[in-house]
Amino acid sequence: MAKSFYDVLGVSKTATEDEIKSAYRKLARKYHPDLNPGDQNAANMFKEINEAYETLGDPQKRAAYDRPSASSSSSFGGGGGGSSFFDEFVNMFNGERGESRSSGGGDISLNVTLTFEEAAFGVAKEIPVNRFEPCAACRGTGAKGGTQFVKCNNCGGTGKVRFAQETPFGRVVSMKACSVCNGSGRIIKEPCPVCGGRALVRKNSNLRITFPAGIEPNQIMTVPGEGERSRSGSKAGNLVLMINVMPHKSFKRKGLDLLIDVPVTFTQALLGDKVLVPTLRGTKIAFPLPEGTQSGTTFKLKGQGIENQKKGLVGDLLVTVDIELPKALTKEQKSKVKELHELLKPDQYDKSKEYMNKK
Repeated sequence: MAKSFYDVLGVSKTATEDEIKSAYRKLARKYHPDLNPGDQNAANMFKEINEAYETLGDPQKRAAYDRPSASSSSSFGGGGGGSSFFDEFVNMFNGERGESRSSGGGDISLNVTLTFEEAAFGVAKEIPVNRFEPCAACRGTGAKGGTQFVKCNNCGGTGKVRFAQETPFGRVVSMKACSVCNGSGRIIKEPCPVCGGRALVRKNSNLRITFPAGIEPNQIMTVPGEGERSRSGSKAGNLVLMINVMPHKSFKRKGLDLLIDVPVTFTQALLGDKVLVPTLRGTKIAFPLPEGTQSGTTFKLKGQGIENQKKGLVGDLLVTVDIELPKALTKEQKSKVKELHELLKPDQYDKSKEYMNKK
């Protein structure tokens, strides 16, 4: 019995969109081929995880998948997305069981590094990809000139051979794809000299990929149909991108919010002032700093963070004040500061007053 997509991601059928996304990212990082080199089981799991998320991560596809016709309730013991014995039995009479269902091309996994700004605002970039593509010399047939074929003697050119199978209903004779010609009914007479009869050649391609605004570090991005091509011309694999984001010298990120530390002088904090706060877009905002601001205080500038256009959300800019004290005071400056110190009363310092009371 095939596992449902919910089982693959380890979530319940009532899981929220965020829960599905979180489960997907956790599993994708665990089974990513780059982190499990040479591990075929991990590669297979990674492919299953991506297939499950492509459906459950899209509300419309998920709704269609959850309908009874797409789930186990309408078949003889089949799981969600799986086929039942009844389906297999019918397929035998339709000549479909054992047919050469050419497997699609494999997935390609790549690491892509974006700058902090590119991840925040979105960007279209040329991504170099090395992949198998149909040989142009033989038009993807594997035969010299694309036409040098002879009829397969094993199946007589039909591409199918009869086979018998014992079932609960008795002995059933059906058809399956010819193993000699892989169901094509013909055999290459003279292999293509360019691809050696493989019908595919490795080629370097530059793909222009659009990365959406607000993409997050370690996010897995799947580009359907841009993976390996297949010999038969059936569905191509996917391009799976692991996103790395370079750090910024001033800003940090928390979801859609941006965080920055802004230094101010102790007199600005004491008396209040207008402080210029930089934004990620390169502009500056005049922020009114209240008098008596304490070091480490964080202020929120609404709507100055990262925008996620797909969800219609905009983050904020969180500004944390770092009070800086002057160095190398002159004798006159020290005298003035001392005068100020003597003028200030102990109860004007909240933390010092609280500390002294504890003693």
